[in-house]
Amino acid sequence: MPYNQFLADRIAQYFKEKNINYFEKKMFGGVCFMVDDKMCVGVNRDEIMARINPDIYQESLLKNGCNEMNFTGRPMKGFVFLSDEAIDLDTNLHEWLQLALDFNPLAKMSKKKKPIKS
Repeated sequence: MPYNQFLADRIAQYFKEKNINYFEKKMFGGVCFMVDDKMCVGVNRDEIMARINPDIYQESLLKNGCNEMNFTGRPMKGFVFLSDEAIDLDTNLHEWLQLALDFNPLAKMSKKKKPIKS
């Protein structure tokens, strides 16, 4: 199932309004918004994935429409899925996007894969 382009457009619009330097990268059958070469938020099917501060992870899960991100059978602390309940209104979406942007400078960059020598 393709990702929800409308959600991706809403994220892109917010980043443009805030003058956030980002690029989009296709991943996991969806699209990720990379800020400072780090995964910040993404769209997977009809949900938004947000990378937030692990210190607020547990309290965030108590909010409507916020669920743990669980691709592999175990949750990834600091990564949440946001359904329509959490992001229906622009003000709610903007709050989640800002949480992800606030954490981005603290987030560790994933290791670059070394090219395979032939």
